[in-house]
Amino acid sequence: MVAALAELADPARAEGASRYFQGGPGQYGEGDVFLGVSVPATRQVVKRFTGLPLPEIDLLLASPVHEHRLAALLILVARFERAGTTRHRDDDARAAIAGFYLDAVRRGRVNNWDLVDSSAPAVLGGYLFDRPRDVLFELAGSEMLWQRRTAMIATLGFIARGDASTTLELAALLLDDAESLIHKAVGWTLREVGKRVDRALLLAFLDENAGRMPRTALSYATEHLDAGLRARYRALPRPTDRR
Repeated sequence: MVAALAELADPARAEGASRYFQGGPGQYGEGDVFLGVSVPATRQVVKRFTGLPLPEIDLLLASPVHEHRLAALLILVARFERAGTTRHRDDDARAAIAGFYLDAVRRGRVNNWDLVDSSAPAVLGGYLFDRPRDVLFELAGSEMLWQRRTAMIATLGFIARGDASTTLELAALLLDDAESLIHKAVGWTLREVGKRVDRALLLAFLDENAGRMPRTALSYATEHLDAGLRARYRALPRPTDRR
């Protein structure tokens, strides 16, 4: 698969991707190497390699090349989802993939926002839906940005199944986070609660917390509301050091 991705490399696209995913010194993606392969093209390559054994996927996750890690995660998602279908149901395989994925998260392999967003809802959100979710609260308390984002974004898998409870709990815990990428994750998941589960749950959360929400989180959470409601929530005073 490494060779297949290398054939699609585009240096100009790679340069733009490095800027977009903040791969420069001191930025959140520092050290990330890009081939410049588009996501649709990466997905096409992945279709040919979904049978890779976990040790080989682990090697891809250890690669400094962003597209290698993305491809590895997309393979895990494909395998996890296939093992959940009626025809190919395999709970042992789902458990193994979820455990493997969680280990990768803890080791810092899932370490940019697109990597988190393309995998956490399907794998952790899918696996933990009908299981204890303590591990998400553990991740939410981590010093590592990507673990905290994984915890929040994984709840999109619950939202898709009509459950907003963990989203609301984690959002409240992460309101004071210093990172903009967490503000965006909180706002995004709250917005989805209002759109996909129950608008009243979102409004109740905003009534209680809007005044202390970072501006970015509040903007994301309210963007689908009518203009009057958006204006009311966004006009509330909030700490001056929160943006």
